[in-house]
Amino acid sequence: MNWSRFLAILIKEFRQLRRDRLTFAMMVGVPIMQLILFGYAINTDPKHLPLAAVIADESVFSRSFIAALENSEYFRITDRPQSEAEANKLLADGRVQFVLVIPANFSRNMIRGDRPALLLAADATDPAASGNALAALNYISIQALTRDMTGPLVNRQPTDTPFELSVQRRYNPEGLSRYNIVPGLLGVILTMTMVMMTSLAMTRERERGTMENLLATPARPIEVMVGKITPYIFIGYVQVLVVLTAAHFLFQVPMIGSLALLSAALIVFMAANLAVGFTFSTIAKNQLQAMQLTFFFFLPSMLLSGFMFPFRGMPAWAQAIGEVLPLTHFLRIVRGILLKGNDLAAIIPNLWPIGAFMLVAGIVALARYRQTLD
Repeated sequence: MNWSRFLAILIKEFRQLRRDRLTFAMMVGVPIMQLILFGYAINTDPKHLPLAAVIADESVFSRSFIAALENSEYFRITDRPQSEAEANKLLADGRVQFVLVIPANFSRNMIRGDRPALLLAADATDPAASGNALAALNYISIQALTRDMTGPLVNRQPTDTPFELSVQRRYNPEGLSRYNIVPGLLGVILTMTMVMMTSLAMTRERERGTMENLLATPARPIEVMVGKITPYIFIGYVQVLVVLTAAHFLFQVPMIGSLALLSAALIVFMAANLAVGFTFSTIAKNQLQAMQLTFFFFLPSMLLSGFMFPFRGMPAWAQAIGEVLPLTHFLRIVRGILLKGNDLAAIIPNLWPIGAFMLVAGIVALARYRQTLD
């Protein structure tokens, strides 16, 4: 062991690391990002979930039950639709997590001892998002009307509810996690592969010295960009075919909606991720840096999109970041089409943000692209 040679190599490595600022920033930034996301943004017990209440009987009993739901902190009344059909549309579009229907003559039937039925419908496409809230309903239904049990109702047993609570887990009645995970994997796989393959394609040409030949051609930046990303769209559709085939035959995931509509949405989603990969290729100087940038984009996409953890359980700042990411909106689209049968009008609110992201990423990529080597 020659210590002088060892010190020389050590100094050389530190100098090389100092020159590679992007790698050093990733080494420091990724652990910090993981600490923040896992420490503050991830929450497996979501609360204040949006609920649409259809109240056909405005009485003290219905108001007490609504108050009990909100006091539990699991439910938050966000909409008061006039009909059950309007409430069901809110549930199908994903704008609310629950629908509560209090029928007409609810208080009169309850006083008469007829035990009227209340309907609570839950969007069970993500069982983890509504599981704890539904589990708390048993206690809420027992304690909600305790103070109102006077007169002829005072002799009822404490554990006997004067009404019947009917819970419907819609779109996933059995609460199977694979109905939520497998469609979500479609977006996760496309995000990782589309960004990574595109960023590596350009940096590979730079490392091999073939970029000079490409830059010597009269091809414009938009032509190079579209020509580079188009082949990967076809590769992406091959991945989609594999995932959907496995989802249908191996995991029995229902496919209620239009696959043609899903295919059209896939073009926008894949183009958005390919534009991100092209942008990374203009930043990275080698394939290692391209891989690091891909991971830096993929990690928050996976954690803040609602794929692994309930989206509504995250704090407001994490949800704001998640709303920018294409994967967040694509997960709502693919789950809505496959599990709920959503049509074009229902997915437009989540399709246009992906298109806007694609446009911005494309403009940034074209702005960074250079006709000559630096």
